[in-house]
Amino acid sequence: MPRSRAAALPVALPLLAATLLLAACSAPEQMKEDSAAAPPPPPAPSTVVEVSGSSNRNISPYHGYAGAPPTSMQRRVATKPYVMPYPSPSYAPGAERFPDAQANRAVLVEEQPVSTFSSDVDTASYAYVRRQLSAGRLPPPAAVRVEEMVNYFPYAYTAPNKASQPFALTTAIMPSPWNADNQLLHVAVRGYDLQRAERPPMNVVLLVDVSGSMAPQDRLPLLKQGFRLFAQGLREQDRVAIVTYANGTTVALEPTTGGDKQKIVDAIDALQAAGGTAGRDGLERAYAMAQRHFDAKAVNRIILATDGDFNIGVTDPRQLETFIADKRKSGVYLSIFGVGDGNLNDALIQRLTQSGNGNASYIDSLLEARKALQGELGSTMFPIANDVKMQVEFNPARVAAYRLIGYETRMLTRQDFKDDKVDAGDMGAGHTVTAIYEITPAARAAKLVDPLRYGAGKKAAPAGKNNELAFVRVRYKLPGESKSRLAEQPVRPTTARATLAAAPADQRFAVAVAAFGQRLRGEPQLSDYSYADIATLANDARGDDPDGYRAEFVKLVRMAESLGQAGATGRP
Repeated sequence: MPRSRAAALPVALPLLAATLLLAACSAPEQMKEDSAAAPPPPPAPSTVVEVSGSSNRNISPYHGYAGAPPTSMQRRVATKPYVMPYPSPSYAPGAERFPDAQANRAVLVEEQPVSTFSSDVDTASYAYVRRQLSAGRLPPPAAVRVEEMVNYFPYAYTAPNKASQPFALTTAIMPSPWNADNQLLHVAVRGYDLQRAERPPMNVVLLVDVSGSMAPQDRLPLLKQGFRLFAQGLREQDRVAIVTYANGTTVALEPTTGGDKQKIVDAIDALQAAGGTAGRDGLERAYAMAQRHFDAKAVNRIILATDGDFNIGVTDPRQLETFIADKRKSGVYLSIFGVGDGNLNDALIQRLTQSGNGNASYIDSLLEARKALQGELGSTMFPIANDVKMQVEFNPARVAAYRLIGYETRMLTRQDFKDDKVDAGDMGAGHTVTAIYEITPAARAAKLVDPLRYGAGKKAAPAGKNNELAFVRVRYKLPGESKSRLAEQPVRPTTARATLAAAPADQRFAVAVAAFGQRLRGEPQLSDYSYADIATLANDARGDDPDGYRAEFVKLVRMAESLGQAGATGRP
């Protein structure tokens, strides 16, 4: 065999494997055709890095990775147009970092009737999971955050009528599809959607990692395409600056109005990757730039684009968090777009974003860049509420136990809910937040635990409130205010749907996504609920799907099913 053909085999075989898997997971005949569905997944990379939730437990999730300078081949590749995911360079096993949080367990209502957590509108986990499945491998369990999977999708929940009351809160009760003895409580919050004419000016600093690890096509070149789309959406009253960092920091573009789009695009096109990663220096310079041009009537925000690889200067995550939290008080927020595969420091990105009152997204393709930097510009850039906390109190006369699905890294104590000094999630215009609880009715309590020998039994609910299953509270601050406001609503069992099919399509689809995330994480509650069951539930609840996101989701579920049948483990 000629040498050139032999050398091609390591790439050709993964290509063939990914092609066969894609064919195996094709949607069944009953699946609705959708012309807007995403294009087929790309070939699998020739190098796969072993990462698992357990492998990270004895390693700091904030550990940095010293990326090597780009090769001449990487520099040539970086000049080509990029549309779909591209194989990342090879990194040592365990180079990726994800938050390592144990899945929430069922809690007895008699022992702990109140559940409190911070809202989360990040979407990074879903895009990362999609990339892994499209490449022909299962994602590491630690990379799957169920709430980010669920909140990736747009939902047509009831909307509020005015910005002064920024939320509309809705609840739904339905049977659990994976446990006939249990029910699901679906809690949905939708924010007020600012029309384009209502949106305040933007004062944005793009902080771009241009270190050597950003050279591959799925990193800086992809981000440059996304930033061009971002530039096209700017208005005359908006202002953008660009700061870059590698071995040092550089101001690539002084603050420029949105009317001078060509100047902004030229600065974006000139970005090149090489060198180390002085992330702290870049953050300091970007914040200084944003504060120097601070506009009290504008949205002041830094958008950091990186693979999370900080390895020069101050790299201690706690110092970085403290620095960002302090800067948050000035009114300058931080959002982060993560890229890359192989050395992605997702754990650091998550912590920094939560400290900076921003959102975390993962960019795996130009389509995702368009969604994050153009299509969702209003919801991610324009906050309508800060420090949004959610709390659900369950009635022990009606509910024996509950389990919050996801939000493991967003849990708060009961006391945190009323403490306005405790930071929490933020919501942008038109954002939706979905939370799903699996609940065990009080009549099924004997299946969970034996009765207490000395217990006083269930406490009766106060008069007039025994007809409530739960009580939902949302606490939030309007932008610029320091004192929180409260929205609340009871959940009555009379609103429960007799069958899952009777629930609205949006709620059923959210349940399907939650089931998929739990299944990918290997949670025991879903051991008897197959990928095929999830695909059927999601396909039946697709409803209006103009952008094809839900059709794409069904295909990803089928891909995971095929990988499971083929014996894939997510490891090379």
